[in-house]
Amino acid sequence: MQTNHWKITKQSSNQAIYQAAAKLLQNGECVAFPTETVYGLGADATNQTAIQKIYAAKGRPSDNPLIVHIARREQMDQFIASYPPKAIQLMEEFWPGPLTVILPLKKDSLAANVSAGLSTVGVRMPEHPVSLELIKAANIPVAAPSANRSGKPSPTTADHVIEDLDGKIAGIIDGGPTGVGLESTVIDCSLEIPIILRPGGITKEQIERVIGPVDSSSNSTTETEKPKAPGMKYTHYAPKAPVYLIEGSTEFWQSEINKAEAAHKKIGILATEELTNKLTTNAVIQTTGSIDALDEVATNLYNGLRAFNHADVELIYAEVYPETELGAAIMNRLEKAAGNRRISE
Repeated sequence: MQTNHWKITKQSSNQAIYQAAAKLLQNGECVAFPTETVYGLGADATNQTAIQKIYAAKGRPSDNPLIVHIARREQMDQFIASYPPKAIQLMEEFWPGPLTVILPLKKDSLAANVSAGLSTVGVRMPEHPVSLELIKAANIPVAAPSANRSGKPSPTTADHVIEDLDGKIAGIIDGGPTGVGLESTVIDCSLEIPIILRPGGITKEQIERVIGPVDSSSNSTTETEKPKAPGMKYTHYAPKAPVYLIEGSTEFWQSEINKAEAAHKKIGILATEELTNKLTTNAVIQTTGSIDALDEVATNLYNGLRAFNHADVELIYAEVYPETELGAAIMNRLEKAAGNRRISE
């Protein structure tokens, strides 16, 4: 397949790009586009054949549901059965933005493979101007997981999408690097006490300030269970080399590095500048930013993981972060990337 490539520029209106990409979506094709979290791979959420093309391009398991993206709240009325009061509060506070709300689904309103046969669906209104313009131009609800091959680190630039999906999808819109760098927070509001199924750019603390106490999921499901949200069942975000989370002091880090290098292992290190500045090593280092700026760490996380795919490394050591505020989302992604491999002091 020939993939169309478009680049959004500030010097022009870009309307021709939006119209061309919207027409592809309306015709049942897949188009990748930037959101404020990561790049998404979009298709018409009402078209079963179009949605199947997402699963095929990504190599995504068919029981892993998709998130539906909208540009206007009224678009939800065609496929959402009811709006719990707490869901309305969250939408009013955090939309547009990196929050996905799981709601009861109207029967036969969307393609069945969007929700993977569940009676609920995740919905969000992205904040990125490119995604909003595209969805408005297409005038359809757009199902869109991250625009990468399943299991790989999510894409935060158009080049990442090209690397994974060029020739497999109809179009890629380059809108520059994304901002948040981690996928949206997913909260299930179909329950009496809402539950966070995937932490993300909107933290549990922020949510609780709006609607009161919420539960947190273990972010995993068993082999026989259907996941209610992306990122709950399968390995995600992983580069080619195995990732190990290193939990301990600088001295412990140095001892682990020394052992690996003595065994002639080629190491990659994904860590903050505060830690990497204290280490003595020949490893390939990807710095995530400052420990005092977790938003910067989140933005750089996937780019760092992907960079190791182009480096000569056999294993990757990654820093552990406090699991509060945005740190919870960062650790969720790192634990999935590491397959829960952890070396503790």
